[in-house]
Amino acid sequence: MPNANEEHPIALSRAQQRAVSELLRVSPVADELARRFQDAGFRLALVGGSVRDALLGRLGNDLDFTTDARPEDVLKIVRPWADSVWDVGIAFGTVGSQKSARVGDAVQNFQVEITTYRSEAYDRTSRKPEVSYGDSIEQDLVRRDFTVNAMAVALPEKEFIDPYGGLDDLAARTLRTPGTPEESFSDDPLRMMRAARFAAQLDFEVAPEVLDAMKGMADRIEIVSAERVRDELNKLLLSTHPRKGLGLLVGTGLAERMLPELPALKLESDEHHRHKDVYEHSLTVLDQAIDLEEDGPDLTLRLAALLHDIGKPRTRRFEPDGRVSFHHHEVVGAKMTKKRMTALKYSNELIKDVSRLVELHLRFHGYGAGEWTDSAVRRYVRDAGPLLSRLHKLTRSDCTTRNKRKAAALSRTYDGLEERIAQLQQQEELDAIRPDLDGNQIQEALGIRPGPAVGRAYAFLLDLRLENGPLEHGAAVAALKEWWAGQE
Repeated sequence: MPNANEEHPIALSRAQQRAVSELLRVSPVADELARRFQDAGFRLALVGGSVRDALLGRLGNDLDFTTDARPEDVLKIVRPWADSVWDVGIAFGTVGSQKSARVGDAVQNFQVEITTYRSEAYDRTSRKPEVSYGDSIEQDLVRRDFTVNAMAVALPEKEFIDPYGGLDDLAARTLRTPGTPEESFSDDPLRMMRAARFAAQLDFEVAPEVLDAMKGMADRIEIVSAERVRDELNKLLLSTHPRKGLGLLVGTGLAERMLPELPALKLESDEHHRHKDVYEHSLTVLDQAIDLEEDGPDLTLRLAALLHDIGKPRTRRFEPDGRVSFHHHEVVGAKMTKKRMTALKYSNELIKDVSRLVELHLRFHGYGAGEWTDSAVRRYVRDAGPLLSRLHKLTRSDCTTRNKRKAAALSRTYDGLEERIAQLQQQEELDAIRPDLDGNQIQEALGIRPGPAVGRAYAFLLDLRLENGPLEHGAAVAALKEWWAGQE
């Protein structure tokens, strides 16, 4: 990636060197495909994000092409060549395919999307774009979202096409639109969110005129479907610098229309009376949660970190002693999280997991200096279930105090809790904790038939297990019968 401090000509030279290297790598696929289009009388060019990423030295195996061939012609050319072809996007002029090719000593799989030159615009009352095909690559490029995505490389001759100064903007690390930003965002309002997402992914700055248009047209995001907004938000959250993108969403007013709970935190003072507000605290928690990720970006953890305190505005109380309290904000926040994620069309499973983490994020603070009994530790593990590892990360991330001594003490305390959990897990296989008797054994011990009574007995034995740890079979049966006698 060009260094913002480097002189412009040097940055361009290095970008071009990277692009040549990347294009040579994908030539076995790109050039072969281009020759097929050429033989059929059509033109083909690598375009958009693929060219941008080639210039940044990060081109992957997902390749985007544009062509003057209509979709039905693209299908005729691609089907004999590709390993598999799909046409789910053909209504928008896009044909997808997969192709395996040898690159060096290894065979690699390439995902290829080919789109006919086009222009599209939103009707003021519609969520779906109206597609019309264009006749030139320049016409196609002007409808692209940003200049850094409006570059192309004609194949197989590898002619660089950059009519809107994308290479200059790439070197300057700036997001600018090919035409006016007002026209671009009117064509597709989701591009305003894409500006925030690319700023987060690439650590680029948004040009002043683009920023002004985002602020002035923020209400237009409301015509975009919840699914498209959700997908764009996910890409932003999973990026390298999500804090930057979220700041743009809040600062432009976009978040007010699609994630209003986030800007609502901005004016709230947290219970620790620090100079930071809850909004800044939440972004810091997100940053710290990202630092704790072990196997790549974790959408569940990042959503929970961002949303963990959204219940605070509704629960804020000014106490007689001058303090500010947010009692039960975790419970209220969990309900708000479920409502917002449902509105954004997230899956039921993800909604359940994120809401549960929000609900549990304060539980550790009842641990004190280690006063919990073993049964309380067992309940903590049971309630977290498969989310325990994420809960560990979220809880540790929630410490944003600048008091190093306090932060170190909290960290040591949580270390102690994790050590106790590990010891109990070794002793009792705590992850899969069950009562000492199953349903059939309960029925046999009490001489009862299947029904609600078995469920109540099962719940009693589970509580007994959590309180006392595992019991021998005979002791469990005796305790069950004693409890049963008290029910009659």
